[in-house]
Amino acid sequence: MTQPPAIMFDRVVYGIGDLRAEFSFQRHPGSVTAILGPSGAGKSTLLNLAAGFLVPDSGVICMDGRSINGLPPSGRGVSIVFQDNNLFAHLDIRTNIGLGLDPALRLDQPAWSTVDKALERVGLAGFGRRMPGTLSGGERQRVALARAFARRRPLLLLDEPFDGLGPGLAADMLGLMLEIRAEVGATVLMVTHDPDEARAAADQILFIAKGRIAADAPSDGFFERRDLPELDAYLGSTGET
Repeated sequence: MTQPPAIMFDRVVYGIGDLRAEFSFQRHPGSVTAILGPSGAGKSTLLNLAAGFLVPDSGVICMDGRSINGLPPSGRGVSIVFQDNNLFAHLDIRTNIGLGLDPALRLDQPAWSTVDKALERVGLAGFGRRMPGTLSGGERQRVALARAFARRRPLLLLDEPFDGLGPGLAADMLGLMLEIRAEVGATVLMVTHDPDEARAAADQILFIAKGRIAADAPSDGFFERRDLPELDAYLGSTGET
């Protein structure tokens, strides 16, 4: 029997302001997709629809063959890593990760052990009692990845998570994310503005322009295409040659 797509957007429409976004695509389990496009094109809108932070005006979003339209974010089997790492500044690192397992922090010892193992996995063993404000930007992103690792959800959504880091550190974080993805077996949708990041990480590219998927193709050779005016304009604006 054919395995259903890990995630599928079937004629999903969402309108906000002057933008009317409409998306249809599907991804098989374990794949990594880079989502690129100019600012305001609808990249984060797509992620927020998948996560359940936005409700589509029409269309169906499915995970593993089942509609998730009516499910809240907590019921969708999704982990999210944002650019700002979304940590609570008044809570220590261990508690921040624990909240990803249970917002009420009703965690037993095995669950707290999972938190500690996640910190160890990202190279932050012994950092559990540190506060977010005492960490560097790279360390805070490691905490966000540790939270995603501890949650072990089948869909990992990344919204420019390494954008504020230097090139070397961003590459290290990207490699760590791919290792964690492989261990968890997650399907990844990753918004990025960096073609090199997309080349390094992704199997597939979704290129979005004006709320539409202008291209959905394998990453291999994608940036050498010359049949997409929107892509030429985008690569020009990012300094890509």
